[in-house]
Amino acid sequence: MVFTFFSMFFGAGNLIFPPFVGAQAGASTPLATVGFIVSAVGLPILGVIAVSMAGGFEQLAKRVSKRFSIVLGTIIILTIGPFFAIPRTATTSFETAIIPFAGDTPRWVLQLAYSLVFFTFSFLVAQHPEGLSKTIGRFMGPILIVLIAVLFVSAVVMKHPALPAPSGNYAHGLISRGFLDGYQTMDLLAALYFGIVISANLRIMGVTDESRNRQETAKAGLGAGILLVVIYASLAFVGAVSSSLAPIDAGRDTGAAVLTNLTTSAFGPLGTLFLGLIFVIACFNVCTGLISTCGSYFQNQFPVVAGHRITYRAWSIIFTVFSFVVSNAGLAVIIKVSIPVLSALYPISIVLVALSLLHRVFSSKFPRMYFWTVLCVGVVSICECVNSLVMTFGGMLPWLNAALKTLPFASAQLSWLLPAALGLIIGIADSLIRRQSHTDTVAEV
Repeated sequence: MVFTFFSMFFGAGNLIFPPFVGAQAGASTPLATVGFIVSAVGLPILGVIAVSMAGGFEQLAKRVSKRFSIVLGTIIILTIGPFFAIPRTATTSFETAIIPFAGDTPRWVLQLAYSLVFFTFSFLVAQHPEGLSKTIGRFMGPILIVLIAVLFVSAVVMKHPALPAPSGNYAHGLISRGFLDGYQTMDLLAALYFGIVISANLRIMGVTDESRNRQETAKAGLGAGILLVVIYASLAFVGAVSSSLAPIDAGRDTGAAVLTNLTTSAFGPLGTLFLGLIFVIACFNVCTGLISTCGSYFQNQFPVVAGHRITYRAWSIIFTVFSFVVSNAGLAVIIKVSIPVLSALYPISIVLVALSLLHRVFSSKFPRMYFWTVLCVGVVSICECVNSLVMTFGGMLPWLNAALKTLPFASAQLSWLLPAALGLIIGIADSLIRRQSHTDTVAEV
């Protein structure tokens, strides 16, 4: 189950971002990696634990309100699923594994054929979400880890110049920059729902007691977190070594270029094929996991639509076909739109996870904190999302942009911290007032 959880998390973004961190941080890679791991691993695993403790994300979000639970859940699922993450798995693996060997064949023909095969196999495997531990858990996950281990060992034994000084975004504030870049994996959002699939696999294994099932899900998440820490640290080191061999342009290059530079130096022409294989396996695992997660969620939340019963298979077909279309046309626009949306969802998710982890000792005593904290954070996050979307398409809202910049920690992209603190205070006060009012009413009776 640990390998299954790891494989569902570890996709193209997880493979690209750590080496890019190492390439920019250079000799100071350990410090930058610490910041990256805190947000890219710590937050998602805390999310898994929080959701397990609450009995599922739906139960956690209901502490705000039932309607909020459905709305936020649907937005998160669509954002990390067919609107962005699922199409990206096919496109990224295609560009890394197929384009270097394309020759004169028209790109659109190759991409159409590749994505058709890619999504077909992923859909077929996803038809048995309760059996993913037998496929990506027992086989695909371990194979991926072995390939990454080979990549790491090649970086260790390779002769290379001294690691360069930090550059680009990592010239200053290494830990904080690493922390912010860890957001880009967006694994916290996925962690809130991956437990659905893991829980189903555990039931097939005989763990039917709900309390024990939640405990085992949390343990699997913790084990996956340990694996991710090791893998991210290894890939960051790989990126640092790669930058010593071939300097990168932080404004133009990506983590894929960083990995390509190293594999080419280590394995020659075979390096491109080797790297392509890693990307295909990683992207296939995540695509399958996301189709299973999205299908399971919509089957549970919307079993009947317009009077017609919609099965898991029907939902997974809808998501697979939609992702196939998006991956072949319009992905660039979807990415531009999705990044601000994802950035808006992250603070709300962080607040929910934090309150859930403190529920027994603190949050349960002041239940209105959930509503007010999420409301305050949500208002700021939505405003920032709108502002970013307008700027993405070439517009400008000067008054909104100026107002957002006045918030503390805005330059560090943490402007939601003050609203969160304000929501906590209002929530505590509201809870105390309601409690006193209830006490007075009972006394009068």
